[in-house]
Amino acid sequence: MNTILVTGGAGFIGSCFARQWIAEEPDRLVNLDKLTYAGNLDSLLPVAGHPNYQLVEGDIGDRHLVGRMLAEHRPWAIVNFAAESHVDRSIDGPADFVRTNVMGTCELLAAARAYFDGLAGPRRSAFRFLHVSTDEVYGSLGASGAFTEQSRYAPNSPYAASKAASDHFVRAYHHTFGLPVLTTNCSNNYGPYQFPEKLVPLMILNALEGKPLPVYGDGQQVRDWLFVEDHCRAIRTVLARGRVGEIYNIGGNCERANLKVVTTICELVDRLRPGLPHAPCSRLITYVTDRPGHDRRYAIDATKIRDELGWQPRQSFETGLKLTVRWYLENPLWVERVTSGKYARERLGLNSDP
Repeated sequence: MNTILVTGGAGFIGSCFARQWIAEEPDRLVNLDKLTYAGNLDSLLPVAGHPNYQLVEGDIGDRHLVGRMLAEHRPWAIVNFAAESHVDRSIDGPADFVRTNVMGTCELLAAARAYFDGLAGPRRSAFRFLHVSTDEVYGSLGASGAFTEQSRYAPNSPYAASKAASDHFVRAYHHTFGLPVLTTNCSNNYGPYQFPEKLVPLMILNALEGKPLPVYGDGQQVRDWLFVEDHCRAIRTVLARGRVGEIYNIGGNCERANLKVVTTICELVDRLRPGLPHAPCSRLITYVTDRPGHDRRYAIDATKIRDELGWQPRQSFETGLKLTVRWYLENPLWVERVTSGKYARERLGLNSDP
């Protein structure tokens, strides 16, 4: 049976990819995940007992472990989701992001190169290393324009800098060593199973509980919002038909200011959970000190993946957000379990200590 190796498959996007892959693809999926605070096995319950799914707990920075896994499972592809991903946490502790996103990716690339060098014939020609990255590597836009695959890298947060470095190493392994790589740079993801430190789930859960809805600065920072299921279909499309060595930007064509996202969530919670004592939830909006170095606007031009590979998002922001709010309302046990650890929806990213 053919196999793919997914790293970081217990995280938000990686677990969505795993659930979608097992439901729709015939190949076996082996998931390597370190199971940090954001790695949630509850998000993998739909596939946990499937014969085509296997979880291995471990670090992408452990080259020997990765090498043993590659030798054992003989995958035709590696899809790298493994990353520290929250900007606020990168402000509090940049070194963790260097260790995982830069050094970890380097070790994974080295193991993949050694494995690829030992392949021959059809298995060698079929092999792919797909690296999942972010639009934040491009920096911040003005009032117009959108990021393309030719946009200059200009990362502004420690998180973005670490992802930019990992992107460059992926590119270097292709040009220097001939590793057949693909890179995707996506816009802001949202959807079910997202860890509630991120804007959308944080606002949904706080609105339900009558807690303050913290909006950074004036709330006019603009992001392009991408439903996670659409993102994972795009990754599968790039993996199947993307040109080796190429970058593909993936966006939802859904630009919204953060304040608009929050007010829309408030309206949905009011409608889907009528009778809340603190309604309307918009009264909970609280403006707080902006994030240091907060980028003003991101937007993705997804023309390349649309024209070359035929991918387009299926969900609009309105339909995707309604599905997301409804999911959190209907899954209180998942929410309780994921928030019962150290993270209590506190404000992060204000620590100025190095």
